Amino acid sequence: MTPAGAALDTLGAISRLPRTGFGAALTLPVTGDEPPVTVPRDPAREAAERELSKPMYHENDPSLFQRALNRFWGWVDDLFSAASGAAPGGTVGLVVIVLAVLAVAAALWWRLGTPRRAPATSAALFDDRPRSAAEHRSAAEAHAAQGHWNQALQERMRAVVRSLEERALLDPRPGRTADEAAAEAARPLPAHADRLHTAAREFDDVTYGGRTATESAYRQLADLDRDLERTKPLLATASHAASDSASWGAIR
Repeated sequence: MTPAGAALDTLGAISRLPRTGFGAALTLPVTGDEPPVTVPRDPAREAAERELSKPMYHENDPSLFQRALNRFWGWVDDLFSAASGAAPGGTVGLVVIVLAVLAVAAALWWRLGTPRRAPATSAALFDDRPRSAAEHRSAAEAHAAQGHWNQALQERMRAVVRSLEERALLDPRPGRTADEAAAEAARPLPAHADRLHTAAREFDDVTYGGRTATESAYRQLADLDRDLERTKPLLATASHAASDSASWGAIR
């Protein structure tokens, strides 16, 4: 028997002794002519407690983390038992309910996609440093070669708008948003109005809405960029846009 077990047996024996007179006494076995030795109950209990408090008896005790973990799993087990008792069909009914909730959540996630924060307002299309359409196209292709579709789509949209500005189909107005650029470009290029608005929406979703661009979306925008390069604008609208550009330069 281990020292801890012997000490526990001793403490248990002490606790079962009856009280007599002013207190209880423990009579230890004697041999020969030795006088009987008696130990009062309270001192004996204190001695046993001091003995059991020694580190040698607690070397194999679970750690604080393990005790907390056991309490947590006990709480989970109690909670599951209570829920299974309240659910129709017991444990099987609870499992069915949990699976149904998970199936509904998965269906909603698949249908609606990852929640994302919609932009409160549209920000400017360009940063502070002006670059040419060719520079934006080169940056877009470099990002596309590395599979960075968000940056590739953003740079290609900037290339589209900068190209229209270089052709005097749009005035080079600072602070223009993608939506504004699409609406203004649709006047001299009405055949591409829908694609321009789609490109602007893709740009806003990726840049300000937290959406991830795809290779397909980038390729479609690159095709639009090439098609716009080959499209002849409506002359009346183009002349109007050019005059607006001159007026804007005068105002600035």
